[in-house]
Amino acid sequence: MKLSELFKQKKATLSFEVFPPKSWDAYNNVKTATEEIARLSPDFMSVTYGAGGGASATSASIAENILKNFGVTPLAHLTCVSSTKQAVREYLAELSKNGIENILALRGDIPNEGLTVQEYRYASELILDIKAAGNFCIGGACYPEGHTESKNQKEDIRFLKEKVDMGCDFLTTQMFFDNNILYNFLYKIREAGINVPVVAGIMPVTNGKQIQRIVKLSGTYLPQRFKSIVDRFGDNPSAMKQAGIAYATDQIIDLVANGVENVHVYTMNKPDVAAQIQANLSEILK
Repeated sequence: MKLSELFKQKKATLSFEVFPPKSWDAYNNVKTATEEIARLSPDFMSVTYGAGGGASATSASIAENILKNFGVTPLAHLTCVSSTKQAVREYLAELSKNGIENILALRGDIPNEGLTVQEYRYASELILDIKAAGNFCIGGACYPEGHTESKNQKEDIRFLKEKVDMGCDFLTTQMFFDNNILYNFLYKIREAGINVPVVAGIMPVTNGKQIQRIVKLSGTYLPQRFKSIVDRFGDNPSAMKQAGIAYATDQIIDLVANGVENVHVYTMNKPDVAAQIQANLSEILK
């Protein structure tokens, strides 16, 4: 099913993100984890993309597996910054052949060593190629706190409007830990004429080191309440896991109560985390 249709039909959705292994050697372990998450029957599962070679092949394989063997709608990520247009066309053809209708179009991170391929500069260029390649439902990324490379949020929203105008059917947010940031962002993009569905991305932080990496990569704002949880439980893995799931659950409950109906959980391939959050919301999302 196309996610654009799902969002019209169902008031509240809960979905999970999984990521493929970097090589085929670890494929079976990741496949097992993604299958356990698929057995929870989420509304859809997104599968991140490893640019180039075998890594991208594992992404397609996992997406195909959850669709054909578990009946779960996949959202296949596709990054373009290090890809050729020919490679993108071939990947899109493979997804289409396997019945995958939904794609999250991303620029991707620029490698530290720089670009070896420069056929794409922006996600908007990828969106145009996806539109030309077939009948896909296309999602795009958005950044409630602003993209790290944008001069300011106003510029970031202008670029976001361009992506939507080029064919994005929905948007998925980067993780955030303060819901007020999202509410403010939603107000601003609606004022800018961006009216497609927005899926809120939530990250359950289950260990202290994880949050250090998140802040370093994205500069995400951490509310004092969340910092206190990490300070108190960060050195106790079991307690941090429980507290992180509870914090994420509380975020989701507040989002749904305030009309944000579509929530996407970055599970880090942890079936137990996905299962616990789903259980915590069993009545709320009915």
